[in-house]
Amino acid sequence: MKNILKPLAVLAAACAVTLGAQAQGYPAKDKPITIIVPFAAGGPTDRVARDLAEAMRKPLGGVSIVVDNAAGAGGSIGANKVAKAAADGYTLLVHHIGMATMPTLVRNIPFKVETDFEYLGAINDVPMTLIGRPSLEAGNYAALTKWINANKGKINLGNAGVGSASHLCGLLFQSAVKVDMTPVPYKGTGPAMTDLIGGQIDLMCDQTTNTTSQIEAKKVKAFAVTTPKRLTTPALKDLPTLNEEGLKGFNVTIWHGLYAPKGTPADIQKKLNDALKVALKDPDFVKKQEGLGAVVVADKRMEPAEHKKFVAAEIAKWSPIIKAAGVYAD
Repeated sequence: MKNILKPLAVLAAACAVTLGAQAQGYPAKDKPITIIVPFAAGGPTDRVARDLAEAMRKPLGGVSIVVDNAAGAGGSIGANKVAKAAADGYTLLVHHIGMATMPTLVRNIPFKVETDFEYLGAINDVPMTLIGRPSLEAGNYAALTKWINANKGKINLGNAGVGSASHLCGLLFQSAVKVDMTPVPYKGTGPAMTDLIGGQIDLMCDQTTNTTSQIEAKKVKAFAVTTPKRLTTPALKDLPTLNEEGLKGFNVTIWHGLYAPKGTPADIQKKLNDALKVALKDPDFVKKQEGLGAVVVADKRMEPAEHKKFVAAEIAKWSPIIKAAGVYAD
């Protein structure tokens, strides 16, 4: 037995040395880091990821960080690419609230959100806005409520695809007003917004990262925000909350987080978390996010363990809502 254990101990020590050497040399100057975004290019999560990539370059020694979009199946296709990637710190994932909804929303999901990723920390919180086509008769939320009740069965509610932030917000809004609307899913936020502006759909609930500029340009009508308190962003500060308009307790905030494949060495995880914390305090990154109505995380969710606890609580929150709606992203 001793003769067997000795070679195993030597092998384990060699592996530990190898992993330590990998961490010390990470990141290599000639090997780019890829951030996978599980949604279409140009959408809200894509914008967050690209801003974050730029902000993390300097604290990671100026290494190249590229963004790769892998959309589909409620965000699970891109997430699966990261779950199955080499655990060496060169393939990362930026995902939003979908990390909490995929376990319920996606049937036959090929990975486990809770155990197949290393949680590196939260990035931001993004409020949502309820917006409508520019030709909509209602001019404020009170008038919108009357319009909704007068047009039951005729309202088209757009979203960026099953499992998207706009889809989830729409589900909760329909539940809150107790009026069924016809969901119109698109392959991304961009085409959904184009059709809303063009009047092909009536309403959409989407992230401020995508709606603020359209509201400023008066290309859409804005009715309310989904946070408990009003926002301070200049273009949105006069919008009421759905909570104060009578939908008590309505609160939808879309958060983003950073993840690595399970088994990524602890030293590499720490380097990435340290770089994330520096990026979250970068004035340019903060300014870009605030300009879009997003709030950069500055609380304990910057720590991996705390972000993981937060995601677990979000899974518990959204699971019954999705099950009640009976929707799935295959």
